Amino acid sequence: MTPEPPGSTRRNVLGGSIGSVLEWYDFAVYGYLAPIIGQAFFPAGDPLVSLLAAFGVFAAGYAARPIGGVLFGWLGDRLGRKPVLSVSVTAMGVTSFAIGLLPTHAEIGAAAPAMLVALRIVQGLCVGGEFPGAMVFLAEHAPPERRGFYASWAQSGSFFGILLGSGVAALANGVFGAETMHAWGWRAPFLLSAAIAVTGVVLRRRINETPAMRMIEATAEPAPIVVFQKHWRAVIRIFALTMMATIGFGMMFVYAASYLSTRLHVPAARALEINTISLVALVAAIAPAAMLSDRIGRKPVLLLGGIGLALSAWPAWWLMHHSSTLAIASGQLIFAVFYGIYVSQMPVVAPEMLPAEVRVSGTAIGYNLCIGTLGGTTPLVATYLTARTGDYFAPVYYYLIAAVPTLITVATMKETAGKPLA
Repeated sequence: MTPEPPGSTRRNVLGGSIGSVLEWYDFAVYGYLAPIIGQAFFPAGDPLVSLLAAFGVFAAGYAARPIGGVLFGWLGDRLGRKPVLSVSVTAMGVTSFAIGLLPTHAEIGAAAPAMLVALRIVQGLCVGGEFPGAMVFLAEHAPPERRGFYASWAQSGSFFGILLGSGVAALANGVFGAETMHAWGWRAPFLLSAAIAVTGVVLRRRINETPAMRMIEATAEPAPIVVFQKHWRAVIRIFALTMMATIGFGMMFVYAASYLSTRLHVPAARALEINTISLVALVAAIAPAAMLSDRIGRKPVLLLGGIGLALSAWPAWWLMHHSSTLAIASGQLIFAVFYGIYVSQMPVVAPEMLPAEVRVSGTAIGYNLCIGTLGGTTPLVATYLTARTGDYFAPVYYYLIAAVPTLITVATMKETAGKPLA
């Protein structure tokens, strides 16, 4: 394998992870501001109806991700990791900025929600290739003995984006107040995404193509077709491994922010502050867990995080129903630490399952099929189940059902740590 040029490691890590920051910053901001967005674009007499409509648009963006994963995955395997990552970060920045400029339903009527849906779908197509592309890019640049740590920067970047989105939303709520936030303050977090996008474009102009991409030849058939023909078992494993993380994120770090304010009447600013504190703990757990997996293997770390998530979900949700801010924060913190441990492995495990010529396609298809079907719908399903059953713990039961195939997959998977990439 061709040695990395001197001084390129930092540029490649920063360039590879910056798109994940923007991707999840935008999706986090939308999720946290869903109650306000629902009223601005889907006005209704019942706030629950507006919230369901806003989460429906959230789900539409996620639903477009599998299509984007197929498209950008094929381009990543055909043209290279670098050009696709450059396109995705530019497109995400443009669409996020455009959402911040959209007129509301009160200003132009039904055209407003139509434009919002269109932008979210375009955004979903672009991000379908962003995170899988970043995972593969970082894993292929890493030495085998440190691949878990290198690849984990894609995950750290994504949750730093969520943390940034949560912090910006909390700051906006605190500075503007409820009335101004509903009037125009909700636009500010989306407009700020332009700064992240410009940084991403600059950084990605300076990254190097991966050594693996420079060595492979394109497959005779498009890579997505080869994936379904020869590597469908890996796609199923990636899907199953992603389930627990996907639904857990949607439930505890997106839906919970709206749930605390609309159901438990916790002030929106307070709910977002609690979320931000939990995300700090989550991000802090990722790098140590990734380094640990480079020493003892992926499976032990995945089992530690996965079993911890399953055992802590009900107690964490129970604590969040207390009136004490400390109890609510403790519930999220417990879940967040185990979540950080588990998801630290996702950026490295998926690329290690696939050969280089279909690595982006296979990773993107497995990951985005799960994200597209379960990720965007989790807040919607949780809202519906709670309203339908009257049981505030219905989202937890939904999560525990999803944990079963994930834990079975972890228990039966082969260890991949320390081995050269195929």
